[in-house]
Amino acid sequence: MARDILVDAGPLIALFDADDAFHERALAFVADVPYRFVTTTAVMTEVLHMIDFDVRAQIGFLEWVVSRGVSLHEIGESDIGRVLQLTRKYADLPMDFADATLVIAAERTGIRTIASVDSDFDVYRLPGKEQIRNVFFG
Repeated sequence: MARDILVDAGPLIALFDADDAFHERALAFVADVPYRFVTTTAVMTEVLHMIDFDVRAQIGFLEWVVSRGVSLHEIGESDIGRVLQLTRKYADLPMDFADATLVIAAERTGIRTIASVDSDFDVYRLPGKEQIRNVFFG
């Protein structure tokens, strides 16, 4: 049975950009893992912006999201205060909006694993100082 995992923009961009340094790793990760991917609209926006060099890549990404059944954790107006708290807390990194939405998704869903090419998730903590474990390089 597939387990839920959060997915950041990096692996998704790499999946659809053959020139990305993590392209082969992303292909292998998606092929080999028994996960159901959960992300946010902010992450999807970031991916589509970064692969806007090719509308076919954008369409391919959207088709993959639909066929793979990627779930979107909705971030609403009531979450902006929490985004602000997290942005202030991690201002030294700095934390971007998409990362803040993924931390909020982790807090709300109980998902404690993520696929990310960034080391930021080694720093971010949930309440109780719990870490979101990055399994992309595992």
